[in-house]
Amino acid sequence: MRALVYTGMQLSEIRDVPAPVCDRQQIVVDLAFCGICGSDMHAWHGHDERRVPPLVLGHEAVGVVQDGALQGARVAINPLMTCGSCACCVSGNEHLCAQRELIGMRVPGAFAEKVAIKEQNLTVLPDDLSFVEAALAEPLACSVHAVGLAVQHADDDRAATIAILGGGAIGLLAGLVLLDYGYQNIWIAETNQLRRSMLEKLGNFQTYDPRVSAASQQNVDMIIDAVGSGETRRAASALVRPGGVIVHIGLQDNLDGLDSRRITLQEITFKGTYCYRNDDFAEALRLLHEGAVTGSGWVDVRPLADGAKAFQDIHNGTAPPKIILDITA
Repeated sequence: MRALVYTGMQLSEIRDVPAPVCDRQQIVVDLAFCGICGSDMHAWHGHDERRVPPLVLGHEAVGVVQDGALQGARVAINPLMTCGSCACCVSGNEHLCAQRELIGMRVPGAFAEKVAIKEQNLTVLPDDLSFVEAALAEPLACSVHAVGLAVQHADDDRAATIAILGGGAIGLLAGLVLLDYGYQNIWIAETNQLRRSMLEKLGNFQTYDPRVSAASQQNVDMIIDAVGSGETRRAASALVRPGGVIVHIGLQDNLDGLDSRRITLQEITFKGTYCYRNDDFAEALRLLHEGAVTGSGWVDVRPLADGAKAFQDIHNGTAPPKIILDITA
């Protein structure tokens, strides 16, 4: 089958690869669309030792079930594979399972014509939800989960000041979720002028270039760091108010930057977040189905054959916040 294969640092190409072989618990999904995630870019840059080339990346996927009880159904794939029986899984915190795995990490992913996955990882899509919109479910679930952690500290105050560091897909989706939940005082820091221009048209956001200015005040109630670099941790440490919260969802680097002394003295909460619960994934699909969150104005759909160039465009800062690859094209 045809696939976009990560072959080495900043290298990828279309190859013919073996079709997936299922174990007794898996079924095959004929893939239709798959979005390029920041973690795919992280691997492509050679910064993820868990993703070893040659490897088919990709996990933000939708398609049609090939066999089994759901044969013929249009589905969104929850790419997070867990044991299902540990304390975390049983309590609904599947994303914390010690045995968690993700397609496109150590097993082949979804930049391909087919993928093998357990039926429990599939959600049947409403007929009136397009594949392209549904392909946003996985990154949106990450943002839903991050927003949920942040607003726990808001005491239901919809006037809270919020700063989102990074206007890529996760940061933008977090902003759109917050708008839908009734929050209005939202600042988004983004260094890329192309993205800032898009963000200003997509919602009631205040955007700024953190290289030349800061948010309106150094007293921010909630910060979502959707970059996860030494620079953004440093900025978050300075911006957050005493007693405020920083939710750290980015994984750009593991360098210094966090002001642990200020966090301690000012009782600031710092929360790391990775992936999402199953109910976050369901909430993401609800938001998409109801049109509360859409990809209109910021998603670019390209054929799988142009996948290598898509990675280059994201690297060069000339791409919109999200590129989704059309596997069928």
